[in-house]
Amino acid sequence: MSDTTRTIGLFGVPSSAASYAAGQDQAPRVLREAGLITALESAGVTVVETPDLTEQVWTPDATSPLAQNVDDVVASSREVTDRVAGEISAGRRVVVIGGNCTVAPAAVAGVRQATGVACALIYSDRHLDMNTPTTTREGALDWMGLGHALDLPGAVSDYAAAFGSRPLLGPGQVVFLGVDPTQSTASERDHVERLAFPVVSQTEVIADPAGAARAALAALPDDIRQFVVHIDVDVLDFTETPLAENTSGRNVGPTLDQLTSAVATVVADSRWRVLTVGEVNPTRAAGDPSVLTRFVTALAQIVGASTPDAGDA
Repeated sequence: MSDTTRTIGLFGVPSSAASYAAGQDQAPRVLREAGLITALESAGVTVVETPDLTEQVWTPDATSPLAQNVDDVVASSREVTDRVAGEISAGRRVVVIGGNCTVAPAAVAGVRQATGVACALIYSDRHLDMNTPTTTREGALDWMGLGHALDLPGAVSDYAAAFGSRPLLGPGQVVFLGVDPTQSTASERDHVERLAFPVVSQTEVIADPAGAARAALAALPDDIRQFVVHIDVDVLDFTETPLAENTSGRNVGPTLDQLTSAVATVVADSRWRVLTVGEVNPTRAAGDPSVLTRFVTALAQIVGASTPDAGDA
């Protein structure tokens, strides 16, 4: 890589297969139309775009009501894994625009596939996403991605096996950033305690964004040499930044500026490899399209904070 620029591989995952309804499949296209590439380049980032992955639009799945569209989610996860592995092998860090939160564990699998080295995940989300079809009846796999990456009891076997390593993640490899503890299930809280996953709460992010980010980084074990960062936009105050599929986070959570400060601090760490973004539903911004412009500007500020050289994995 150049000493003065940051070279980023970028692709979209236009899938809402794991969602509660359609919408997130539009995010890669709409964020580009809102100026994402120009914003990244203005932040000193050299963007290498590759074609988006297979488009998948959510449909009700009566054949698998508690794990809907699981075959599509497995196929998409494998596509993400292979594409991320190719970008990392080419010496680039990566930005993945989903789509669903299922892109995050797939990106971890891609880094691991390319390097043969364990990869951690810093997960910025209002929720823990550690459910399985036995702990929730809603059927949306975007609330279960980490549950399958961890191969928790009740996980769908085909999905848990989709990452090339089962389990993909374990103790010491996940740190949560911005979680609202009131939005977790009892089983999720039990798993966090049992696996000793560090949780930096949304209250901490609001009070001191950069400090919360440093706490998340400090929670990584000393032997972690690379990590993926994931943003689920429902971590944000929906009233201030209406973008997320999940609209329940009204008047709670960090502002976009606070989240940007926190995640930019994390991405500035030389071990960062991939940023994944999930759960952007562009229809939420219909009443205020400027939200999309603000969001792509925030993403550019985050990626622009990265160090110029990814270093050796």
